[in-house]
Amino acid sequence: MRHKYWLLLVSLVLVGGGLAGCGARLNSQKYVQETTPTLFFHGGGSSYHAEEHMAKAAKQAGVTRTIIRAMVDRKGHVRLVGRIKPGAINPIVEVNYADNKQMNYRTHGIWAINVVRALQKQYHFETINLVGHSLGNISLIYYSLEAKNQHNLPKLRKQVDIAGHFAGLNFKNMPAAVKQPAGLRLDAAGKSNKMNATYREMTQLRQVLPDHQVKVLNLYGNIGGHTDGTVPNVSSLSLKYLVQPRAKSYQERVFTGKLARHSKLHENPAVDRVLIHFLWGK
Repeated sequence: MRHKYWLLLVSLVLVGGGLAGCGARLNSQKYVQETTPTLFFHGGGSSYHAEEHMAKAAKQAGVTRTIIRAMVDRKGHVRLVGRIKPGAINPIVEVNYADNKQMNYRTHGIWAINVVRALQKQYHFETINLVGHSLGNISLIYYSLEAKNQHNLPKLRKQVDIAGHFAGLNFKNMPAAVKQPAGLRLDAAGKSNKMNATYREMTQLRQVLPDHQVKVLNLYGNIGGHTDGTVPNVSSLSLKYLVQPRAKSYQERVFTGKLARHSKLHENPAVDRVLIHFLWGK
């Protein structure tokens, strides 16, 4: 009887394992079969858990079987958790900052460089994609600003910015350097009529973003009143002026409804679909 019990148990484990494998099957008809890793950066006060919904959506769609983490300590040192097997298709890296309220934007750029260097050292990737939500977008912007002084970094191919506050935030008691100026307006090119010190620094991107190399997708929410409830749309849309002159392409997409709220955009199935198609769709 005991022997039959163990045979039954083993059979159930094998069947369960087989089903799990089917769930992670790659969809080579819809998605590119490349080894370029995509790095996800979370927002302020958050963690890699905020990236899990999007990463799992990509896995369930058949984009990839591989999701690892890059744990960044408060000094910017990187520890990789998990393994990317040789030839792994479309691997995803969930980046986690221990200091998740860091407001020195240049530090974000340095940490992002450190993550890319750690991956490059171990896996020798030649290209990367970057995705940011909220404060995570600062890692994307300042990665490119810092990269101008670096050598032999992988080529940035695609960048997805979600709910970015490039021109600033209009919270009370925000430091002047990152506060959104009152009466902020954008012209047709996305250029603001007023700039705080941080956004003015970001405009260096107009000269240093690799020319006609990076495809940029800007995703933002509007729950009414031209805001996602945290970031005014005008601040998110100010990305256009920073990247469009040198980007290979630039697209914007607005989302509405309950899941268009700032903290819900990274859990929005509509965002998942747009992001997956942009990054990996054939």
